[in-house]
Amino acid sequence: MTTTNKISPQTPSQTIGPYFAYGLTPEQYGYNFKSWVDNKMVDPSKNLNTITIYGKVYDGKGNAINDAMIELWQNDGETKLFGRYGTGSDESNHFSFLTIKPNSVDGQAPYINVIVYMRGQLLHSYTRIYFSDEELNNSDITLKSIPKERQHTIIANKTSDGYEFNIYMQGLKETVFFQI
Repeated sequence: MTTTNKISPQTPSQTIGPYFAYGLTPEQYGYNFKSWVDNKMVDPSKNLNTITIYGKVYDGKGNAINDAMIELWQNDGETKLFGRYGTGSDESNHFSFLTIKPNSVDGQAPYINVIVYMRGQLLHSYTRIYFSDEELNNSDITLKSIPKERQHTIIANKTSDGYEFNIYMQGLKETVFFQI
C-alpha cells in the first residue's frame, strides 16, 4: 500500500493578513473611500493639547514596510482612544497619529498600546509607546522589567514635530514586543 502526501488548502491562521483591507485601511490599497477609523484619534478643534506620533515600520534589512497596519489604543482612566493607519497610505511609508498624551495610571509612566499587523506575520505584534520627556519612565514597572539597553526601543523621542517612534521588526534595533 502506498501513501500519497496531500497538501491541504491553507486555513486563515496560515495565511498572511491583514484581511479585508478595503474595510481596515482602504486608502493604503487604492480604494476610493475613507476608512471608518483613521489616524485622527481626537478632533484638534476640540482639544488644544494634541500631539502627533509618527514613524515608520522597518523590516530586518532596514527597509521601510509599505503595507503594515498600525493600531493605537490608549486608556488613561479618563479618556479611551483608538486609531488605525496603514503605512502605505503615505508616499514615504510613514504612519502618523493625532492624539493626546495619556495621563499616568497608578503611578505608571504614561503609555499607548500599539498593535502591528503586516505581511509575513501569522500573529500580530504588541508593543507600547512611552514618552522620552516623562520622569515616571525611571520608576515604571514594565520599563524596568526590560533590559536597560533595549528600553529605548519603546520610547518615542520628542521632536519639534511631535514624538517620533520607529518600529523595527527584526535586527539589532528590534523593538521590544510583548506576549499577551
